[in-house]
Amino acid sequence: MKTLKTKAIVLSRVNYGETDRILTVITPDLGKLRLIARGVRVIKSKLAGGIELFSVNDISFIKGRSDVYTLTSSRLSQNYGHIIKDINRVQFGYEILKTIHKTTEDVTDKEFFNLLEFSLSTLNDVRIPLDLSRIVFMSRLLAVSGHAPNLNKDNSGKILSESSKYKFDIETMAFYPEESGNYTANDIKFLRIVFSVEDIRLLSKIADAESYAVRLIPLVNSMHLNHLSR
Repeated sequence: MKTLKTKAIVLSRVNYGETDRILTVITPDLGKLRLIARGVRVIKSKLAGGIELFSVNDISFIKGRSDVYTLTSSRLSQNYGHIIKDINRVQFGYEILKTIHKTTEDVTDKEFFNLLEFSLSTLNDVRIPLDLSRIVFMSRLLAVSGHAPNLNKDNSGKILSESSKYKFDIETMAFYPEESGNYTANDIKFLRIVFSVEDIRLLSKIADAESYAVRLIPLVNSMHLNHLSR
């Protein structure tokens, strides 16, 4: 049988039998795969070190007759070890894996692997506040999934004003002017940066960045609930 090689990030692990484990992984070129790691729970297993959570791994596997392939070798490529030192980061790390797993049930574009790799790297950097990691992940997932909000025009097509206050229409994914609105031009500017920033550390340099993140996470979460959790 032909051996295939790729990079992989483990999304979930389930014990199988006495010594094996079933893995669901996401890859940059082959989408999501289900693999059986035989004997991986035995002490000194050669496979164990390359299938840890919160890491990027180089794997080799062979296809079988079912949709569960056989893992033949694994090697740790990048370990995000700082995540497991903080319970809050661990909890959000599991949330990231679970969310990517669910969102890619029918879609497995390379962008999702890249987003997961980026998000774990960000979460691993203890200099970056957790709320900034959270809002960037949630925003990028919306964008990759094709549900980014309109941050340039309101729901009637008019350019967003610097002086107006706004509310948000979750169905059209756009703001609309309202005197009693709880979103300002500065909120919208912050969201524009969040949805486009390449280096998340730049967010930390914005005055009151964490306060903006805490304020806007519920809004971004409502976008998720409406468009990604159906």
